[in-house]
Amino acid sequence: MKLVIKVGTSTLMYKTGHLNVRRVEALCRVLSDLKNAGHEVVLVSSGSIGMGVGKLSLKERPTDIPTKQAAAAVGQCELMYTYDKLFSEYRHTVAQILLTGSDIADDERRHNFETTMRRLLELDVLPIINENDTVATEEIVIGDNDTLAGIVAVSIGADLLVLLSDIDGLYTADPHTDPEARLIPVVEELTPAVLRLGGDSMGGLGTGGMMTKLRAAERVTAAGIDMVIAQGDHPELLYDVVEGKSVGTRFVKRSTAR
Repeated sequence: MKLVIKVGTSTLMYKTGHLNVRRVEALCRVLSDLKNAGHEVVLVSSGSIGMGVGKLSLKERPTDIPTKQAAAAVGQCELMYTYDKLFSEYRHTVAQILLTGSDIADDERRHNFETTMRRLLELDVLPIINENDTVATEEIVIGDNDTLAGIVAVSIGADLLVLLSDIDGLYTADPHTDPEARLIPVVEELTPAVLRLGGDSMGGLGTGGMMTKLRAAERVTAAGIDMVIAQGDHPELLYDVVEGKSVGTRFVKRSTAR
């Protein structure tokens, strides 16, 4: 199975801006084990700006583009160093790919990306992808890694996209404010009523929210790919997700796709 796993900033880091070491170690262990079992794994990882905020001892996520880009430059080094070190302990080689909106919009550059990804997977490498926040501007930004993960999943013909988040799926209402909110285990069709459940909440260090996840679901299910939103606090849940067990919310691919 070809898997794309997206992990958000809130899963990787504490609110202090420092790395959640225990959780990242667990994530790398589980992904390594899935590779050992024969799955192809691609990781779309947020966290460069968040890690840069911590590394630079900034009090909060910057709002101006130059400081965001500076934080991303510092944080991306730390992020990849951490991944390389942890995956190497399980004898897996990682590769870094940084993308902007221009890389996706331009046919030739997108083709080059897809060709590189195919070869990396053939070489048994675990690609780690992030938006290139250091050079991205308003004109070329993808905007969030839920969208990026959806683009990557479609580009490489993945079988499954998993978005690990600080919430364990799509609810009938905001579970933070409504005690009657219920988890929706399966979404067969992304109707307007379902999309209205997206809201616009996001974490203090991240850029995504439920709506970006639903838009990613629209993209991948239309391409014949299942998508799951699951709680990122427990990376071990990925075993159950891959086995098709009920975890979080599963968005079912359209039957007419590929």
